[in-house]
This record gives sequence, structure tokens and C-alpha cells, in this order.
Amino acid sequence: MRPILLALAATLALSLPAKADDVTVAVTAIVEHPALDAARKGVLDALTAAGYKEGENLKFVFESAQGNPATAAQIARQFAGDEPNVIVPISTPSAQAVVSSTRDIPVVFTAVSDPLGAQLVKNMDKPGGNVTGLSDMSPVAEHLALIKEILPDVKTIGYLYNSGEANSVSLLAVLKTEAEKAGLKVVESAATKSAEVQGAARALVGRADAIYIPTDNTIISALEGAVAVAEESKLPLFTADTDSVSRGSIAALGFNYYDVGKQTGEIVVRVLKGENPGDIAVKTAAGSDLVVNKAAAEKMGVTLPQGVLSRATKVIE
Repeated sequence: MRPILLALAATLALSLPAKADDVTVAVTAIVEHPALDAARKGVLDALTAAGYKEGENLKFVFESAQGNPATAAQIARQFAGDEPNVIVPISTPSAQAVVSSTRDIPVVFTAVSDPLGAQLVKNMDKPGGNVTGLSDMSPVAEHLALIKEILPDVKTIGYLYNSGEANSVSLLAVLKTEAEKAGLKVVESAATKSAEVQGAARALVGRADAIYIPTDNTIISALEGAVAVAEESKLPLFTADTDSVSRGSIAALGFNYYDVGKQTGEIVVRVLKGENPGDIAVKTAAGSDLVVNKAAAEKMGVTLPQGVLSRATKVIE
């Protein structure tokens, strides 16, 4: 009987899901705002779905740099010293800080528009080293097409951004190229910290027909200041970040950042299970949502076309 029992036990063991080993995943973001927070939640949920449960076999550590690049560098050095199983930097500034701090610990970045321009990797298909991740490069041409559909008479786009954020500088270059194709002019206004956002938005009044805000963490963290200027001046404001529409922008065509986080978390799981990050191609986030805000449009003197409303993923009344 004993050999039979042993064989039965072995069969049962093979039929049960393998228990995930105890791991530590350290996450950092340059600042906290709805899009980046949603990405972090997505990462955690993907880990949970794969059997890594916080408080059981997963230690999930999070630190925010509160918008300060020096703090981002300090957090990166701290994480490198702590030696977690994987570090997940959310946003370009945090990813740059982390990648500069370790050559050994696996790094899976997310919410980075231009990983090549930010010098995080040298090749998207074969990143090499200890780094891979997920890009959220915005569909800028589609953004301009949407703005033109809502505002047929638009001629000049005001670009509100942090000139010190590599992500936003890369997107400016793309915007200028696509704007020229669309017959539009671009004027810039920069804010290097959140306290400057409202003033930078005000500098676009009278110079632009609409404000376009990229996936810029400094600007988005202080979005309400820009929205106040847009409402007061009847200057239509659009964002690349869909989570910002509920905060007062007219519309955005972009990624659901919770889904971005889940896609990132799936890469983290691959690394935890033994894959070398440098052998995993950097992916571009999948999915695109159209979110519109009718109330915000009215406050800025805009009537949303029925065609836009009818195909919107979400309409905020």
C-alpha cells in the first residue's frame, strides 16, 4: 500500500499549482497622480493573479519621489542597496534614476514614452543587461486629429510641459512633426515644477487656440491649475492621459493606465520566474480609450460633435 500512497501523493502534487516563492518587488514613481497610481495597482494585481500575494509571499514596497528628481535618485540608491528581486520604476525620471543605480537587479520600467531617447535601453527588441519594460508612447497624430475634429478652426496648439522631463521633450519633437503634417503650428510653454503650471498655462492665453498636455508628470500632478486657466479664458484643454479627463480636460485618447500596469506586471512575473530582463523585448502598451468630458467642454465654450460622443469609451457628463 505504501508505494501506491506515495505515487498518489506525487500525482496530487503535480496537479496542484506551483507555489510562488517569497519575493520582494520595489516600485517607485516620480510623483503620485491617478494615471501612475492606476499603473501601480495594475502591477500589483498582475502579481496577485500569478500567485504572488502581498502579505503572504510578496513584499510590495512603494516610494514616491514627490516630483523631486533628487529624491528619485535617493530612492533608486536605497532600492539598489535593499536588493529586491525586481525594481519597477514608473515614469521616465524614476526609470532613469533606477537604471543609473544598478547593473545587477532586474528592472522593469513602465509609463515611459521613449525608452531609447531616455537612454534606458539601446535596442527595443533586445534591450540586454538587466533592463526591460513597457512604453506608453502616445498616438500623437491621432490626438491632433481628435482636436481638429472637435475644433475644426484650430490653427495653433499650445504645448504645456516640463522642459526638464525627457519624456515630454521627446513628445514635443513628435508633436512638431505631426503638427506640420496636419497644417498646425505649435507654441510651447514650460513649467519645471508644479507651482509653475498655472502661470505656464496662462502664458498660452492669446497665443494658442487649444492647450495640449502630454503624459507629463509635473503638469498632470498640478492639472487643476491649468484647467482653471482654460475655463476662465475659454481656451480648450486636451490631455494625452485619459485619467485626467475626469479632472477637467475636454478629451483624451490614450491608454487605460491600470491595463498598462497589468501588462507591466506580466513582464515582472516572467522575470520572477527566471527570465533575463535583457532578453525580453520592450513592449508598447496595448489598448486605446477615448474619454470625453461634456461638462468641461461646456465650461471652455466647446460643443462636442456627436461623432466623437458616439464612439467614446466613456462620457463624463
